[in-house]
Amino acid sequence: MKLIVGLGNPGRKYEQTRHNIGFVVVDKVAALVSASPSKVQFEAMAADAVVSGERLILLWPQTYMNASGQSVRKAMDFYKLAASDVLVVCDDLNLASGKVRLRASGSAGGQKGLADTIRHLQSDEFARLKIGIGRPPEGWEVTDYVLGKFSGNEQETMETAATAAARVAISWATDGVAAAMNRHNGGDDGGAKKGASKKQRDVSGNGGKPGRPS
Repeated sequence: MKLIVGLGNPGRKYEQTRHNIGFVVVDKVAALVSASPSKVQFEAMAADAVVSGERLILLWPQTYMNASGQSVRKAMDFYKLAASDVLVVCDDLNLASGKVRLRASGSAGGQKGLADTIRHLQSDEFARLKIGIGRPPEGWEVTDYVLGKFSGNEQETMETAATAAARVAISWATDGVAAAMNRHNGGDDGGAKKGASKKQRDVSGNGGKPGRPS
């Protein structure tokens, strides 16, 4: 059994914002694997499917981004999953817009939902699938940028990236993290072997308060 978590903020106000690309990717996973209708569970919307004999639990936490970890922890405890059975899908300011990168483990890299998940799991040894949203233009606050909607020029790029990311997530669940990384990341194994990746310094400080979008 594998758990695929998309990070984002709940509510129509935040639909199609940069910070909600994790939700979009898991929506696409659900469509590709014909997942069951979602239901409220674990402070999240949850659905499940079976692919190549592997049961997948899909999770869209409804706790707001910077409190995502409590939802992930509840689902893990219920299904008795290890950190290695979890994939977290999220946006990344440090990747070029539309770039998709799978990692076996590592630091939060400034992503507050990822930081909260690490805190609740007391481990960073879970996979993460990052979709690049690029850096904010000069003069923009980071919060305004990540909570802003994709521009018309970005939408096609991000639609393609989200579809590609959904297929990578399914490959992670059915083929394993090393195979999925080798297939998607090419020669950049990103630390498929334990301890091989360089952990980036978390520059955010995770200063947001739980229960607020960030």
